[in-house]
Amino acid sequence: MAANKIGANGTMCRACAYFHDIGKLVKPNYFSENIVSDDNPHDDLAPTMSALIIIAHVKEGVDLALKYGLNQRIIDVIQQHHGTSLVAYFYKRAIQQQQDAREGGKIMNIREEDIPEVREESFRYSGPKPQFKESGIISLADAVESASRSLEKPTPQKIEQLVNDIMNRRISEGQLDECDLTLKELKIIAETFRFTVQNMLHTRIKYPKDEERAEQETRRLRNLPPASAA
Repeated sequence: MAANKIGANGTMCRACAYFHDIGKLVKPNYFSENIVSDDNPHDDLAPTMSALIIIAHVKEGVDLALKYGLNQRIIDVIQQHHGTSLVAYFYKRAIQQQQDAREGGKIMNIREEDIPEVREESFRYSGPKPQFKESGIISLADAVESASRSLEKPTPQKIEQLVNDIMNRRISEGQLDECDLTLKELKIIAETFRFTVQNMLHTRIKYPKDEERAEQETRRLRNLPPASAA
C-alpha cells in the first residue's frame, strides 16, 4: 500500500516482504517471533554470539535465495533490509555486562585489560544500506512490524509515536540516504504504516472514548444497590 501511494512497485514490495527474512529458517528458534516459552536460547549465549546469529540471517537468506534462483531484486532486499543498523538489544546487554565486570573487577582485583572489549561494529549489520525505494520501504516496514509486536496496550497515539520514532531514527542514522526516498514520500509511508498497524492491532486497541465510557459505566454500577447492579 505504501509503495503504491508513492508510485513505487507495490508488487515487488509484496514479493520481497514474503522472502526478506528467509535466512531465519536456518536457526528459527533464535528469533523473538519464534520464542514461545520462557526457554530463550540467548540466555546461555554471550551477547556477541547472539548478535552474530541474528546478523547471520542476512547472509543465510542470500545463500538460500541464490540456491533456489530467486529474483535479483529480492536478493538485493534480503541483503539491504537491515542496512548497517545496530543490533541494539545485544549491544546494550554487552555494555551492561562490561560495566558489571568492571565493578566486580574492583573487588576481585581484575585488571582493566583483562575485561573483554565491546566493539560496536561487531553488533552492526554489514549492509549495504537500502539502494532503491522498494528496499527502503521493506526496511522500514520490517522495523515497524517487529516493534509493534511488543507494544503494550496499543492506542492510536502510541502507534503514531512508534512509527515516527522508527522513521526518525532511520533518517538520523543515515540508513535511508542511498534509496532516493524524499521527505514527502516518507511522510506518506509513515501515514500508511500507522493505518496498517492500527488495523493489525485493531482488537487490542483502546480508544480514549471507549476507556472514558467504560470508566463512567464502572462508576455508575458502583453507585447502584447490589440487586440493581446485578
